[in-house]
Amino acid sequence: MSVWAGLGAALVAGLLLLSPAGAAATASPGAQVFRIARVVDGDTVDLTNGAKVRLVQIDTPEVYFSAECYGRRASAIAKWLLPPGTLVRLAAEPATDRIDRYGRLLRYVTRVRDGLNVNVYLVRIGAAAPYFYRGREGRYASLLDRLARRARARGLGLWGACPHTPYGPDRSVATGAAH
Repeated sequence: MSVWAGLGAALVAGLLLLSPAGAAATASPGAQVFRIARVVDGDTVDLTNGAKVRLVQIDTPEVYFSAECYGRRASAIAKWLLPPGTLVRLAAEPATDRIDRYGRLLRYVTRVRDGLNVNVYLVRIGAAAPYFYRGREGRYASLLDRLARRARARGLGLWGACPHTPYGPDRSVATGAAH
């Protein structure tokens, strides 16, 4: 099976496991809708209005400067989930800052078409790890922790590809150098 076919099958299976009711809880139906311009990396997107969004409460391996194990794959998954033109709703996390030091909005990103909470989904499939910056645990902290521990135990995503990655939601994920 090709890498892309396997990725597609894994994502479809994961979508079936994620209930729309739980995924849609991040944004109210009346929340403002935005359009994805591009995915920068696994946890950052640009909107067509010029805003930059950092997916809050999660972290993916790096792809720029010092590429990490699973970084390119996490970015590819984010691009598959959020191709240019995708309509999304954004939700702030009251437990965190609204904007990071780089001027990016810190938000949960939910697809309009199916209510998929992308932040939660990336952790569920092992493409991201929870990251509670400065120990500030948000509304999905226990869910993100539970999903990450399950993905790690099953060797999904970065946990299988980069088996020596330590689990620690109080710091950014560090998978080591890309191989």
